[in-house]
Amino acid sequence: MSGATSDPRGGSIAGAQRAIAPRSGRPWTFYVLATLFALYVLALYGPMICIYILSFQDVRGGLVFPMKGHSLHWFVDLFTQVRTGDVKGSFDRSIKLAILVTILTVVISFLAGLGFRRRFAGDGVVFYMMIGSLVAPGLVLGLGTGLLFQALGIATSWYGSALGAQLSWTLPFGVLVMFAVMSRFDDAWEEAARDLGASRWQAIWLVIIPVLAPGLVAVALFGFTLSYDEFARSLQTAGSLNTLPLEIWSMTLNVTSPSLYALGTVTTIVSFIIIGASLGTIVMIQKRRGGHSPSSERSA
Repeated sequence: MSGATSDPRGGSIAGAQRAIAPRSGRPWTFYVLATLFALYVLALYGPMICIYILSFQDVRGGLVFPMKGHSLHWFVDLFTQVRTGDVKGSFDRSIKLAILVTILTVVISFLAGLGFRRRFAGDGVVFYMMIGSLVAPGLVLGLGTGLLFQALGIATSWYGSALGAQLSWTLPFGVLVMFAVMSRFDDAWEEAARDLGASRWQAIWLVIIPVLAPGLVAVALFGFTLSYDEFARSLQTAGSLNTLPLEIWSMTLNVTSPSLYALGTVTTIVSFIIIGASLGTIVMIQKRRGGHSPSSERSA
């Protein structure tokens, strides 16, 4: 007698289970999509990786492979200002400008988020005026800003006209992010603070800002990164002193050495440091909130 059990219709239960069991292998479409994604990532990051590798080229090397030794010569050459221009000064100006833009973007976006919590007459017009600069081409907006300063008799500079032109780019993003964050804020927390005797400013400082801190960090990250690599809005507004993107652009016209690659590597490292610091700050805020949660206090 066979050991297999059969159903009343004569079919084997074991065979039926094998028939309805899912296949362990992946379909061919999975491998096609995986290959396409790998090619996309390679095309996206391949040129950047080549730049990073060639920036460590020896002094005998050029802008292409194969490499002729390895050294940090081109990183040192960046800041000697012999052939590469004013890299150190432009980097310093870009950092200072990005910090100013970040502070103003965070403050104005936060105030806009507070102001738009309740409807008021003309709020739609004000909102669309704030984000309208996203539609205008950056080069045209920068040109208009430069012409406006000239018409007013004010000299264009990286800390004046360029600051205003870049705020027209960072503020819409900051306001939109702050609106999204503010939409999840529960007004009952502020009302509870007011009921306990807190003034309006104390409620903002002790309740609203701590709750919205991760969103404020995200707005600051937007402001800094958008300002740090902004070219179009700075081209006609920075004046006689270049920011770092403008200095890189001018270097491409007269410098044919791996110093350009070294500069790209340095700027990328700075960007990753800023992004990592911002994400680390958000993680620390979240951990601190978890450590002070009501459940943890009751367990303590």
